[in-house]
This record gives sequence, structure tokens and C-alpha cells, in this order.
Amino acid sequence: VFGGLVWILVASSRVQSPILQGWVMFVSVFCFVMSTTLLCLYVGGVHGGSSSWVTLDVICQVTAALFYLSAAVLEAYFTYAVSWWSTNPVIFHIYQENIAAVVFAFLATLMYVIHKVCSLLRWKSS
Repeated sequence: VFGGLVWILVASSRVQSPILQGWVMFVSVFCFVMSTTLLCLYVGGVHGGSSSWVTLDVICQVTAALFYLSAAVLEAYFTYAVSWWSTNPVIFHIYQENIAAVVFAFLATLMYVIHKVCSLLRWKSS
């Protein structure tokens, strides 16, 4: 859910660095699709109780957590670098959208880290 919000907020904001926006968009879309696919596969029972699916889950969650951490830090740095002190209401609105994207990116990172820890505990017990 938080990844989808990051995706929407970054897509709606205007960023001066297209490479940064491209990376954040790639991370949010990739992780959203990956998580949704894994959820559908688990709900569909495709895993069949195999321990290799637990390993796949750990790998996916570690990758997503690292990707989102890098995207959140880059987005936060860029948002800080933008002229937030400007009195122009358009620039201030863009700044507010970027702040919201940063907050949700860090929340998505936190959720993936929590899921990663739970997946590692489940992997260790299997």
C-alpha cells in the first residue's frame, strides 16, 4: 500500500532530476508488482509448503528493503536540496508532495524490513 502511494506521489510531482525520479519509480513499481505477485502465488497455494518458497520470500524482501532504502534516501536528499524556503506556492506544493513521497518511502522501507525479519525467522525455523 505504501509503495503504491510512493508510486502515485512521485508520478504526480515534478522532479528536476529525471534519473532520480526514474529510479524511485522503478523501485516502487518493481516492488509493488513483485509483492503483489508473491501474494497472489501464496494465496493460490502455488508454494505447496516448500521451503524454497521461504528462501525466495527472504530474497525478495531483502532486495525490496535495500531498493526502497536507496530510493527513500535519494528522494529525501533531493527534497532537502530543493528550495523549500521559497515563497512561491507552486514550488511549495511540489515540496509538500515530495515530502509525502519521502515519508511513505521510508514507511514502505520499514514494512519491508519488518517483513524481512519475520521471513528470516520463518526461514531459520524451516
